[in-house]
Order: sequence, then structure tokens, then C-alpha cells
Amino acid sequence: MASADYLRSQFGLDGKVALVTGATGVLGGAIAAGLAHAGARVAILGRRAARAEEVAAAIREFGGEAVAAPVDVLDPAGLEDVRQSLLARFGQIDILVNAAGGNTLAATVTESSSFFDLAPAALHDVLDLNLMGTLLPCQVFGRAMARQRSGAIVNVSSMAARRALSRVVAYSAAKAAIENLTRWLAVELARRYGSGLRVNAIAPGFFLGEQNRALLVEADGSPTARGRAIIDHTPAGRFGVPDDLVSTTVWLCGPGAVFVTGVVVAVDGGFDASSGV
Repeated sequence: MASADYLRSQFGLDGKVALVTGATGVLGGAIAAGLAHAGARVAILGRRAARAEEVAAAIREFGGEAVAAPVDVLDPAGLEDVRQSLLARFGQIDILVNAAGGNTLAATVTESSSFFDLAPAALHDVLDLNLMGTLLPCQVFGRAMARQRSGAIVNVSSMAARRALSRVVAYSAAKAAIENLTRWLAVELARRYGSGLRVNAIAPGFFLGEQNRALLVEADGSPTARGRAIIDHTPAGRFGVPDDLVSTTVWLCGPGAVFVTGVVVAVDGGFDASSGV
């Protein structure tokens, strides 16, 4: 087999149908585009309908196939409607990437507040968005995969799940729960529905996005004190860029990872491996 053909057989996603939650965000959008470049037909899930269509249109511009599917990941009925619509259109669901998530200032310890000041409602919001916003899509779209006895789910964790990062208490707890959920689902689904159904996760390091940019970089692009501390602890010496997540995600979704399930892959420039000294 020619080398190019062999690589395509291991990493190509031709004929697959992929769903990406949070695809209206920076990281989710990059992952969605990467899956489309690998040959998948991609559904763009997110709460912002206009933005979902923009992401889908950008994929179609380079020759990919994409459809906007605006939905709130915390709305089970809405997710079920999307599942039925996509099954009617494509006949299958092969890949689910759970990139929806985030944090809020109200659930973050600041210089002027402490852990004891955080409002339960704010903590619930972050826990729900990240944990339930991953679990519910796994439940709804995973049902279609279970019927097929094949599919790949990739959840998005964080370095906050592995390291005690200051300030982000609810976000950290939710991401740690996602890693546990990933392992639990990998075992449950493989034992019940066969080895063709796999569940893995990626754990990004520090990437600049819509929510954290002001915390990590100044208006002139230089790092803030917190941003500098992160870069100093990252052997690669920089923040991640969205495309850094694409190849790992494509691999986990494709034939080359057919014997990989229940793992969490760090994409962090060495942050997790470094002691800082």
C-alpha cells in the first residue's frame, strides 16, 4: 500500500458523520474544521444559531460538508431533535466531540473574594455546563452509536482536572468529573455494545479563547502575570493555538485508534509533565 493511502486508511474520516458541540467557539470550531478536512460530514452544534451557520459556511467554502445545528447542550429534548434531524439527513452518527464548556467570573475566586463567597447558583451553572453539557450529548447521540455498535466519542477535559489551578474551583471539579466519566463510559459501552464503540478525551493545556484572553494576555498581546506564570511552566514556551488540537482529535476519531479507549491525551506543550523547576 502506498504511504499516502496507508495514512488515509489510518486517519481519514471519509463517509463519517461527526457532531461537535461548542463548535461555535474558537477551539470547537477549529476541531470541526479539522474533522471536515479529514473527510467527515460535520454538524455544528452551539447555542448561537448565526455563528453556527458561519462556521458551517466556512467549512463549505473549502469544500467540506457541514450543517448548522443550533442547540443548547443542557436541553435533552433539543438534543434529541437534532439527533433525529441528523439521522434523517445522514442516516448515521459516527463521531461526537464534546467541546462545549467554559467558566464564569461568578464561579471564580478573585483577589477580592474567597471560596466561601462563591454563590451556589454560579457553581451549579459551571458544573452543569461542563459536566452535564458533556454527559447529556453522550447519552443522546451515544444512543445512535449504540444501535450501530460503532462510534467514537471524544470529550474535552483540561489541565485543571489534573493540577490544582488557583481560582477555577467549579471548572476544575467539572473537568475532573469529565475524565472519570470518559473512563466509565469507555468500559460500560465497550462491554455492553462491543469494541466498536470507543470513548476518549483530550486535555488541552492553556489556549487563548474568548473567555480567558483577558486573564492571560494584555491588550498589546503580552502575557499578564498569570499568563507569564503559565508560559514559564510550559516547556514548549507558548500558549496553544486551536489547530494544535486537531490532529489528536482526528486520530482518536479514526481507524488508527481502533484499539484506543478510556484514555485522556494531554495536548499541553508539556505543562503536565513539568515540575516547574
